[in-house]
Amino acid sequence: MKHILLNLSLFLLILFTGCKNSEQTNVNLVTVEEMETILEMDGVQLIDVRTPEEYSEGFIEGAQNIDFYSDTFDQDILKLDKTKPVVLYCKSGGRSAKCSEKLIEAGFIKVYDLDGGITQWKHNGLGVDILN
Repeated sequence: MKHILLNLSLFLLILFTGCKNSEQTNVNLVTVEEMETILEMDGVQLIDVRTPEEYSEGFIEGAQNIDFYSDTFDQDILKLDKTKPVVLYCKSGGRSAKCSEKLIEAGFIKVYDLDGGITQWKHNGLGVDILN
């Protein structure tokens, strides 16, 4: 009986680990340089998941703000086109990583997450737009 439970436990561990890894392969963590290239592609949806206050202090040109902490966040991301690439960023990468998982679960095909967020973007000397 102990041997059967051990085998069952190992099977479940492999099953759940395999499922998690296959989902993660749909999210591509990208560098600033890679993101610059991706943003040149047609139809890319650039999403800033920071708060509106953070967004107003500076955002990457062309970004749409969808606040990760908003009560309507789950509904807002479903308004995006699931067939087109989505590029996400936040301040340093935490919120965009969580958002990436939600997008994959919702059936989005191609999701990119900026490693280091807008902080890394600025650190690399790239500019941001500011709301007036």
